[in-house]
Amino acid sequence: MDYWNAFWVGGVICAIVQLLMEKTKMMPGRIMVLLVCTGAVLGALQIYEPFSEWAGAGANVPLLGFGNTLWKGVKEAVDENGFIGIFMGGFKACAVGVSAALVFSYIASLIVNPKMKK
Repeated sequence: MDYWNAFWVGGVICAIVQLLMEKTKMMPGRIMVLLVCTGAVLGALQIYEPFSEWAGAGANVPLLGFGNTLWKGVKEAVDENGFIGIFMGGFKACAVGVSAALVFSYIASLIVNPKMKK
């Protein structure tokens, strides 16, 4: 059942994003920011954590999960360091994921040999 929940929740999130791209004039970058901010707001309202436990990777892998991770990092850093934690927490919480994305994309560019568009 865990796999099924992850599959359909991730699919619904992707379908909503696709509808936003096709039916509105929103650019993909703005939709991505909307997803990250939505994940952070749902985390702040303490709605995202139970949803995440139930949906598994279907909720954690999309950008909603990234926003929630940023929120948790900022909240923890503010509790430890006060006001300066607002600026530190997000970097600390998502550093591993962002670093992994950079390293793996660089390795993929070495393997695939990308070309510039003309």
